[in-house]
Amino acid sequence: MPLEGDPHARTWMAFPREGYTLGASDAQREAGYAAWTAVAHAIAAFEPVTMVVDPSERERARRMLGADVEIVEAPLDEFWMRDVGPTFVVDDARPGVLGAVDWVFNGWGAPDWAEWQLSAEIAHTVAAHVGAEVVSSTLVNEGGGIHVDGEGTVLLTETVQLDPRRNPHLDRPRVEAEMARTLGARHAVWLPRGLTRDYEEFGTKGHVDIVAAIPSPGRLLLHAQPDAGHPDHAVMKELRELLTDQTDAAGRSFEVVDLPAPETLEDDDGFVDWSYVNHLVVNGGVVACGFGEARADARARSILAEAYPGRAVVTVDARELFARGGGIHCITQQQPRIEVPA
Repeated sequence: MPLEGDPHARTWMAFPREGYTLGASDAQREAGYAAWTAVAHAIAAFEPVTMVVDPSERERARRMLGADVEIVEAPLDEFWMRDVGPTFVVDDARPGVLGAVDWVFNGWGAPDWAEWQLSAEIAHTVAAHVGAEVVSSTLVNEGGGIHVDGEGTVLLTETVQLDPRRNPHLDRPRVEAEMARTLGARHAVWLPRGLTRDYEEFGTKGHVDIVAAIPSPGRLLLHAQPDAGHPDHAVMKELRELLTDQTDAAGRSFEVVDLPAPETLEDDDGFVDWSYVNHLVVNGGVVACGFGEARADARARSILAEAYPGRAVVTVDARELFARGGGIHCITQQQPRIEVPA
């Protein structure tokens, strides 16, 4: 699996459809549609975007997305493309061949509220559209549960890949073997847990992509919660200490760069998990989460600009995304650009 910052052919997304995740009221639904659309348009300024759209949302999607976004119709229920779609890989021994890892998706551990049966087939739809070879896996996993450096390192979380509602019979060595087979990962760095809110009813139980990201081999962007009144202050102190002592596949100790959370601590449902780590790297740019805090959003853009030199950093308001359980990284999936042999 290449580093996210390597060149992309496009970014994949899935358009919201009516249901539990989108919201019960007209206002909630409209806010959800608008949030996904804003992210798509921000990415399209840098690289092509292809959107999977359920047939029930065909007309709305065409009206809101316009001509800048390609539409592929397919039945879906959940629309977090990072998790329901394929994870793209390349094969150094077979130039020009694109692979699409098809993880088993069961709605983040088969909670009672989730509907996932339709979206569990989206990896095959996407692979067929781009002519990618499907790499089938029996591991229950989601794209938001992994991060790689493109050189053999993968970040994982014990409460995700070893979740008894996902993979009840697996242990670390078996998960690591599957990461090696599917992603080419030679070295796994395990986090014991994720952010506090991610363990509530509608959480993923510890996705790494709101905790840490790898902007370049040997460096980590790490969520930081400076306020001791937020439970993630203690969580991130523990994770920072752990990661400082870890090495990557090349044996390098990580340079850890803090990416502080916005100042808002709570919303109507309790402590927030708002995280600037949940950004998307695109061709020539970075699409960052914004939270309506001018000073904190600007600080995050500055840190991201330093981590990704030469890229333009743009902010898209992500509060409506996080209200539904994720951020910009969670609703997108990069497709790497591959060179076709002459």
